[in-house]
Amino acid sequence: MNPVLTRAEVRELDRRATAEAAVPSLELMENAGHGATELALSRYPDARRVAIVCGTGNNGGDGFVVARLLKTHGREARVLLAGEVARLRGDALANSNAWVDAGGSLVTVTESSLDVLAGALAEADLVVDALFGTGLDRELTGLAREVVLRIQSAHKPTLALDLPSGLDADTGATLGVAVRADVTATFARKKRGLCTPAGAEHAGEVVVVPIGIPPELEQRVGHAAMELEAADVAAVIRPRGALSHKGSSGRVLVLAGSPGKIGAALLVAHGALRAGAGLVTLGGEPLAASVFEQRVLEAMTARLERDAPERSLEPLLERTDTVVIGPGLGLDDFARKVVEHVVLGWQGRAVVDADALTLFRDRAEALARARGKLVLTPHPGELARLLGRSTGAIEADRFGAVREAAERTGQVVLLKGAFTLVAGPGREIAVNPTGNGLLATGGAGDVLAGVIGALLVDAEPHAAARAGAYVHGAAAGVLAAERSVERGVLAHEIADAVPRALWAVLHH
Repeated sequence: MNPVLTRAEVRELDRRATAEAAVPSLELMENAGHGATELALSRYPDARRVAIVCGTGNNGGDGFVVARLLKTHGREARVLLAGEVARLRGDALANSNAWVDAGGSLVTVTESSLDVLAGALAEADLVVDALFGTGLDRELTGLAREVVLRIQSAHKPTLALDLPSGLDADTGATLGVAVRADVTATFARKKRGLCTPAGAEHAGEVVVVPIGIPPELEQRVGHAAMELEAADVAAVIRPRGALSHKGSSGRVLVLAGSPGKIGAALLVAHGALRAGAGLVTLGGEPLAASVFEQRVLEAMTARLERDAPERSLEPLLERTDTVVIGPGLGLDDFARKVVEHVVLGWQGRAVVDADALTLFRDRAEALARARGKLVLTPHPGELARLLGRSTGAIEADRFGAVREAAERTGQVVLLKGAFTLVAGPGREIAVNPTGNGLLATGGAGDVLAGVIGALLVDAEPHAAARAGAYVHGAAAGVLAAERSVERGVLAHEIADAVPRALWAVLHH
């Protein structure tokens, strides 16, 4: 697992690296500049003229190092300082002086000389954004805003240092305006803001650049979020031996689907089976169950009493290991009775998705009274309903929202979307790096619920949720590689790729 850091964690790591590990801050900046320069040369080998746009803080200091090193590699580096030279301090000032001592020149950009900046950008083969790093926490205005807008309007390949300027390090929100980079060289570790849909859109390709912070210091400082790796997921998945059989491979009960939404239930079942469930039963009200019987091959079906589903649920719950409940189930009185009985009253493990979550609108704390252990799998709109927020508010701070949901419900919460997040009370937030645009299709979330339901048989909820998210995204990656496509894949095809994704994870 790779740590994903907040602004405060970055500051503490830098402070303690200097105070406890005796790594001079000037050395950290030099290392950052070396790594970013190597990245610039490897990604843009033909870029002869480079415009480095620097701020007056430490991010600008990183930019001065890059300029000096590019010059030693024969590149024509032109530094443009957005601000007054007199505002340079500490390491940034030291590296500004080193740049000038190496024969470099520095052009100061003011609001009255923005045309000079525009001209330099127009002549450049590559732009290096060194305006602001992780410390920015206010909306860009005045000169800073105008400089970012000029970088954007230049439409040149752009390398951002640490973060695209104007991006909030913690949330990925745009602070008024933000640079859209092609590549971001982020120092030491990824920042939370880069692991959000909005942040990723501005950052482009993200490459972590080591800067010489000792690993043992990272462990002492700690972190509240981490990015998953294949090894983390492989440790969760129980290998199948020659003596495995359908009973030992797990029984999953799917309570989903209603007239007009039968496909949701079928996709959940398909996802669970493809993820390795030995036996899957689809339960629904009589009309839905009749349709199930006409469609299923590998799964079993069960009828629930329309007026008193609790009676028919009990024998099914006694014979299952996990439950997946909600997709396409509906919001009527029948669905409410089923959801309340299973989600709050059953002592086992359940994946709660879609309509089952919506039935707890504005009642997040009710889920804390559940007798069993739950994995809640909302998309941003469903989480907004659960917490009494707007969808925009959820997307504006995905990390904060998923943490709040986990604490208020007392359950594991998986927030869907690019960079799916998994949180649990008192647990690190897991960030899933897998997935692509092939998942933007109806039913993909139903498949994910089924995959998690199957993995929940052998793994505790947080582990099953993060492994399910990783494998589900990896299945989309498998399809993209096999078919060389970026759209048009159907949800059941994603489920069909899950066994190959599992194999790849187990044999990484």
